[in-house]
Amino acid sequence: MTGRGQARAGDLLELVRSGRATTRGALQQATGLSRATVGQRLDRLFRAGWLREGAGGPVDSPLGGRPSITLEFDDAHAVVLAADLDTRHARAAVLTLTGEILAEHGGTLVIEDGPDAVLGELGGWFAELLEKAGHRPDEVCGIGLAVPGPVDSETGRVVQPPIMPGWDGYDIRSRLARAFTEHTGEGARARPVPVLVDNDANLMAYGEQRTGHPDCSAFVLVKVSTGIGAGVVVDGSIFRGVDGGAGDIGHIRVGAEALCRCGSYGCLAAVASGGAVARRLAESGVPASSGSDVRDLLAAGHPEAAALAREAGRRVGDVLATVVTLLNPGVLMIAGDLAGTAFLTGVRELLYQRALPRSTAHLDVVTSRLGERAALVGAGALVVEHLYAPERVEERLLALGV
Repeated sequence: MTGRGQARAGDLLELVRSGRATTRGALQQATGLSRATVGQRLDRLFRAGWLREGAGGPVDSPLGGRPSITLEFDDAHAVVLAADLDTRHARAAVLTLTGEILAEHGGTLVIEDGPDAVLGELGGWFAELLEKAGHRPDEVCGIGLAVPGPVDSETGRVVQPPIMPGWDGYDIRSRLARAFTEHTGEGARARPVPVLVDNDANLMAYGEQRTGHPDCSAFVLVKVSTGIGAGVVVDGSIFRGVDGGAGDIGHIRVGAEALCRCGSYGCLAAVASGGAVARRLAESGVPASSGSDVRDLLAAGHPEAAALAREAGRRVGDVLATVVTLLNPGVLMIAGDLAGTAFLTGVRELLYQRALPRSTAHLDVVTSRLGERAALVGAGALVVEHLYAPERVEERLLALGV
């Protein structure tokens, strides 16, 4: 926030959204602004439809009087679209500004078909979902997209993704915004809908941390599906590294000779991912070609799949011992196709054996709570936090003419 007496409309909105100040008097006290100035800045937020008055709060004065009217973020003035791409499957949804899923669709979408085709198809999904949810295209304030590769958050472009052929450096934001307008007839919009892109493990971690572990200041999620990746949330924000490469633990070398899809030998993903387990099952005559096939076999209690998943868990747990020692997280969450009992048992075996007791004394090792919706929830939250950040509120209010 800017200094006392200089708070902008966006700073006031942030105070209300966070619950730190929810009455006019509390906003005056928190910002040092006069009653008139607070009123003027709130009026802009009301005219934009971003704030509403709630019920009266308690009477603070011992002399009694009328209760203070509380202020609330109006989450009904817009909706968010979100999508989560995997290698052969995708999910998309319409969400409220507070993360409630209003309509959802999942289906086959092959990432190797390339960005133009995949993003064009997503535009069609979004149009159908908006109709299903009963919302107009002009109510969409932004789109969030999760992809299975490293992303430069400044440009929204994937950077040398091992399992996304044809996507390297592609302008995802522009193509998805265009696909949305093409399928919804919103080509005449004065402004294109904002699109934010991030790595799927990052957005899964963001969604899970915000909804289930908001007080955890260091949170790590490891997704084990076709590949292996990790998302890290520190002090409520995604930790991406300098160009989006943080958390790419699937390409840590573990001394094996297996060839990875990235072209190197000995990567963790080459021996411990869902794809790696599927290959070993197929070599022994068990029909399996992907992490989702392994997930189905594990759910059916297939003994060989369980044994290989446990072995994969031990490999990942060995690497996670270093991750835990370095980051000292409070929660380590295992998610993805292999996130079941067998894999988790293997992770715990090696993690607790190799990591220092000091690093694991206050560590909770858990599995996903949001499941397949985690990245959708995280993508929606990323859009909302971006669009309603104090520094961005002012430019959006000016664009609305308020």
